Amino acid sequence: MRIVFMGTPEFAVAALERIAAAHDVICVYTQPPRPAGRGQSERPGPAQEWATRRGILVRSPKSLKSPDAQSEFAALRADVAVVAAYGLILPQAILNAPKFGCINIHASLLPRWRGAAPIQRAIMAGDTQTGVTIMQMEAGLDTGPMLLTHAVPITDQTTAGELHDALAALGGKMILEALAGVAAATLKAKTQPADGVTYADKIDKAEAKIDFGHEAATVLRQVHGLSPFPGAWTEVAGERIKILSASLAQGKGQPGEVISVNMTIACAEGAIQPIDVQRSGRAAMAVGDFLRGFALPPGTKLA
Repeated sequence: MRIVFMGTPEFAVAALERIAAAHDVICVYTQPPRPAGRGQSERPGPAQEWATRRGILVRSPKSLKSPDAQSEFAALRADVAVVAAYGLILPQAILNAPKFGCINIHASLLPRWRGAAPIQRAIMAGDTQTGVTIMQMEAGLDTGPMLLTHAVPITDQTTAGELHDALAALGGKMILEALAGVAAATLKAKTQPADGVTYADKIDKAEAKIDFGHEAATVLRQVHGLSPFPGAWTEVAGERIKILSASLAQGKGQPGEVISVNMTIACAEGAIQPIDVQRSGRAAMAVGDFLRGFALPPGTKLA
């Protein structure tokens, strides 16, 4: 099949690799390069880097709303467009252009967690499972009929980074099955249920500050739902410390109080035991290594 791939971040690359090995990827659409790093030099996204290294045509328009952009897309004469975390709204003219329309790889079990941050929101909400939905796209936000779904479990130790990688790999496998079914007309799309719709709003940086005034289970979900990025953080002695992974622990104290030599932290109910942490400007490290260079005696209050 002649395929246009539309995706930008690392999540998209797993699917792009699988599709390119089996089909003719005639063009990759991605978000334009953006300033990154200390020098704020423009850096292309992972999907663009992958495609460029392999000599695949790359386009990165700021919008697809103009007639010129839409006619340029239609001129590719694609059989189908595959979309994975692209980041731009697709106008109806774009949705209609490929022979089999546009198919989206979405990292949730729709209709739960439509929107921008389904992986993080599923963990932070305490969901026990999520998955991947392959969806025929329409104009609404993740409202299109579903072609395939596959569930995966979420445990109390699952981080957003781990779940991201698992769902990206799963999406890469599922999209090949979906493309084969669409081409052979053996796969029938099912309308999403009207019940159970939730929206996964983009993560706001303000959500990353840990509030130990919540019960320990809620704090743990915040830590894991925001790990590794942006990273849930607390502050001590004027320095921001990210907690990247943790477990539930026994103990009582004032919310935010360190209650053991191992950095167990009291919450409103229960406590958490950090496992991996990160100081500002440093690499992530085990909590034991962190404590050898940063004293946090019991009784220390984290802000």
